[in-house]
Amino acid sequence: MTTKTNNSALAGFLLIALLFITCSLSAQERVEVLSDFESWKTKQIKESSLIGGRTKTLYKLGGTWDCSNAHAKAMGVDKVSVSVTPEKRGEGTCCRMESTLETVSAIGINFKAFATGSIYTGKMIDVVGMKQSSDPNSAIDMGIPFCGRPSALILDYKALIQNQQAVYAPAKTHVKNVDGRDAGQITLILQHRWEENGHVYAYRVGTVQKKIAQSTDWQNDFRLPVQYGKSSLALTNDRHKTHNSEGKMVCIEEVGFRDDIEPTHLIIQISAGSMPPFTGCPGNIVWCDNIRLAYDNTDLAHAK
Repeated sequence: MTTKTNNSALAGFLLIALLFITCSLSAQERVEVLSDFESWKTKQIKESSLIGGRTKTLYKLGGTWDCSNAHAKAMGVDKVSVSVTPEKRGEGTCCRMESTLETVSAIGINFKAFATGSIYTGKMIDVVGMKQSSDPNSAIDMGIPFCGRPSALILDYKALIQNQQAVYAPAKTHVKNVDGRDAGQITLILQHRWEENGHVYAYRVGTVQKKIAQSTDWQNDFRLPVQYGKSSLALTNDRHKTHNSEGKMVCIEEVGFRDDIEPTHLIIQISAGSMPPFTGCPGNIVWCDNIRLAYDNTDLAHAK
């Protein structure tokens, strides 16, 4: 009888201890879902008859997310570029980003334009014009208001990476081969921004960077720790842009690394390529799903 009582007490103690450990681990980390790609916005746009007059579906993510899909209008000609689409995954959908080399025929001339499939936190202008044609980043207000200090970026992803030479094609008649091989990328940047005399400056608070250089099947719950302070991802002052208080699109000028201040903005970008605009490897594809942020405590960050 004593043995049975002792065994029961021991089993009860172990159960309580296990529950305590489980609850403690749960309390140490909270997870915020940023996107599960189950909701998409679509718009039917008819391209100009000069380039074929086809009707295309323009996909957009909505909310705090946007993508490289664009409706361009130059000299009265409407053109739609689609490099990001939903794709069935299990009972739901994921996001498919593909780098493409498009051919546009007009007045008997074939123009080649390279587009990298990409999603990001931020907002692209509704119609891209001639002003943004030479610098696609000037059409994107990059990043969203954000506070908090996540410990990791978590997502599911897979990739098809082509082992071939990259090209440069800025909507001209010729395609130029360039050195190097392209790779997909996953980037997170936490910034502390402020404005002075129309300039938008930022300290880099936290960074995540991963190059996807090889094809892979689904990597579920893939975890990328946020590195606070100095990072191997160099500061930038001409890549990302935002609207200043006067409504003018200006560069976000990163001036240093700081890990002792709170973020004000969050940039997450996932792409099928990592080279400059109009440059990359056609056929590279990156899929992603279930983007989340993990936190070590109950300071669950949020976009304002």
